[in-house]
Amino acid sequence: MDFNGSDTIPGPRAEDQLPHTAQSAVKIVIVGGFGVGKTTMVGSVSEIKPLTTEETMTQAGIGVDDNYGSASKTATTVAMDFGRIRITDELVLYLFGTPGQERFWFLWNGLFEGALGAVVLVDTRRLEVSFDVMGRLEERGVPFVVAVNSFPDAPRYPLADLRTALDLSEMIPIVECDVRRRASSRDVLMTLMRFLHSLAMTGSLA
Repeated sequence: MDFNGSDTIPGPRAEDQLPHTAQSAVKIVIVGGFGVGKTTMVGSVSEIKPLTTEETMTQAGIGVDDNYGSASKTATTVAMDFGRIRITDELVLYLFGTPGQERFWFLWNGLFEGALGAVVLVDTRRLEVSFDVMGRLEERGVPFVVAVNSFPDAPRYPLADLRTALDLSEMIPIVECDVRRRASSRDVLMTLMRFLHSLAMTGSLA
């Protein structure tokens, strides 16, 4: 490329440009264990082409990564996923999906920085992974909602039973979702935004 002016560096696509009406932006993180649907959620709900950092899984991960319930998964996020969605003409959410494999969890602290809230995606086949995830958010003081991703072969339980199993306080919302569906993923984000608004109204949001 000639940097003397004969060529120009292309800018963002028109559909990727931030709307001129946007006045506020909020950082949201999508967290959860390996294979719970974080990349799928960001991809389904983002109004721009999502940035992904997926790499092909190799034999090096055998015995290191827990892929129970995700045996058919061939790629995994190694840094983050990124997307954007407008909630209103004035409010934009920036979505950051975290890597799920525990050996990449050291990246979470940087992704949590500046986040107003989080969505914890849960797979009922591996509820035990969620405790570490929620514990890290609580340590950082990041408010969160829990979204139970409905996998076709995963057992279904009443949300009240899942709340008990996850030891969730009554104030933390828990909802079911199908992250493959844009409307379902958007509903989860709206649940989070309503929760954050209620915390702000009571002075509980730092």
